[in-house]
Amino acid sequence: MQKADEKEILCRRLLTIVENISDGVFSVDLDFKITYMNKAARIITGYKIQEAIGKPCKEIFRTTACDSNCPLQITLATGNPVINKPVCIKNKKDRRIPISISTALLKDVDGKIIGGVETFRDLDLARKLQRDFESRFKFEEIVSRNKEMQELFAILPIIAESDSAVLIEGESGTGKELIAKALHSLSRRNSEPFISVNCGALPDSLLESELFGYMAGAFTDARKDKKGRFALAEKGTLFLDEIGNISQAMQVKLLRVLQEKEYEPLGSTNTIKADVRIITATNASLDKMVSEGKFRADFFYRINVVKVVLPPLRDRREDIPLLIDHFVEQFNRLHRKDIPGVAHAALEILMTYDYPGNIRELENIIEHAFVLCSQGVIKPEHLPKHLQKKESIPAVEIATTMNEMESLFLIAALKRNNWSRKETAKQIGVNPSTLYRKIKKLGLKIPNSES
Repeated sequence: MQKADEKEILCRRLLTIVENISDGVFSVDLDFKITYMNKAARIITGYKIQEAIGKPCKEIFRTTACDSNCPLQITLATGNPVINKPVCIKNKKDRRIPISISTALLKDVDGKIIGGVETFRDLDLARKLQRDFESRFKFEEIVSRNKEMQELFAILPIIAESDSAVLIEGESGTGKELIAKALHSLSRRNSEPFISVNCGALPDSLLESELFGYMAGAFTDARKDKKGRFALAEKGTLFLDEIGNISQAMQVKLLRVLQEKEYEPLGSTNTIKADVRIITATNASLDKMVSEGKFRADFFYRINVVKVVLPPLRDRREDIPLLIDHFVEQFNRLHRKDIPGVAHAALEILMTYDYPGNIRELENIIEHAFVLCSQGVIKPEHLPKHLQKKESIPAVEIATTMNEMESLFLIAALKRNNWSRKETAKQIGVNPSTLYRKIKKLGLKIPNSES
């Protein structure tokens, strides 16, 4: 009698635990009819316990895997559990909710199979937590936890208050236009236009008319007056990208605008005042071009009042997981998909790639993966061919957790520094003791190192 009482107390305790965990749990009998649903499962699906008990599970969950490749059917047929399979359910209000599923056999006290049990996690909640985490490292539309970028975020509002010219330097794809837009958004000019011109895409003759506009009859095809970009950007911001590609003759014309704050449209003798803030950008070293006589020194000093230098993505690898999550969310909206994230094996590849095309290349890689990945997580085989390893690691897990992402980042950083904790800590901008604690906390196994 005492053993029966102890057994009953244990069962109640277990039921209390299952009722109060954050993951959804439900069980089915051999006919796949629901025999139990915990509190989290009821909240996520929107069904009350009396509405669900005795109903076929596919009527309640309506997942993308119910009609084919049902995880519970696989487990009951093979005896093998399914771990973290990403699917989407429809709740009582027909809202699609991405979840990850794990299944196991349900047995009685004699070991006889009496059904199956499934646990699932609401990935919408996981994404919200991820967004909350990401928001700590977000400035306007720029995402970064890199130390250099965080320092830049701190001074951008100060730079934005001024009307001084800004030169943004960085490799192609590092986000120079995003920085320019952030400066405009934070400035007193933010209610006025932000106009962008790619100077490298136009020859001088077209660039001049594009910037300053023209009057009717200025040239053969000029049948009517046309406003230039300076006029369109009046009282706002004009962003001149790839400024290093313009000729020295065009540099002289732009220099006058910067010095005198005025210009003349093609075919006109009237001078127009320009109240425009100029922000320029380049992927070249203008200092070097000046020393080689390829870029005018006077023009360089005019546009280089404040310089902002953006590090390439290979030097800010800690941002890769944040950027991946950002692009996954973006392409889920654009392509109307429910891709939960990136599998560990694919993330490992993405963390160790050097990205010659920087953030723009990473964005293209994720978009490529979205085209090939119809459902579930992004795996190595969904990445472009040049990124795929000869032997890909089988990937069945769900979108990598932040701990896993941090582990991959730290391992990659340690490898780059020959496993030196001191050099790694210096590179990623943390104290060596902080790095040691992280290594210990994450359970990372690294080769012995003297430093």
